[in-house]
Amino acid sequence: MTNTTNTTNYKYCRNCGSEIDARAVICPKCGVATGVTMQTKNEGLAAVLSFLVPGAGQIYNGQIIKGLVLFAAQLISIVLMAIGIGFITALIVWVYAIYNAYHRAKEINTGTCKDSSPEYIPSFRSPEEIEEWYD
Repeated sequence: MTNTTNTTNYKYCRNCGSEIDARAVICPKCGVATGVTMQTKNEGLAAVLSFLVPGAGQIYNGQIIKGLVLFAAQLISIVLMAIGIGFITALIVWVYAIYNAYHRAKEINTGTCKDSSPEYIPSFRSPEEIEEWYD
């Protein structure tokens, strides 16, 4: 005699801990996205890229405009070196680019960045905000 039990695949919500269907994308209890695969970034690589070329780490992290602005600011700082002020601004831009690239990559990996792309759905978004992305 075989035991025919109805086994339903389930998982637990990473936010509220409720048992939910394994196929659920959003938890019906708390509204948090459950099945979204978040991208990961290498923090060290982001920092090294910005060390070599200010703004390259931001581009690696997906912040294209910010990366281009930092690159342009560094170019302007290099031109300003002719009058002496560029040394200070170049150092500030360079250090900021490294710091920001590293910490942004870390935020992406921990899920704490406030990104507005539909591929990234952080857990602090309400179900209404998530729905707005797909409308």
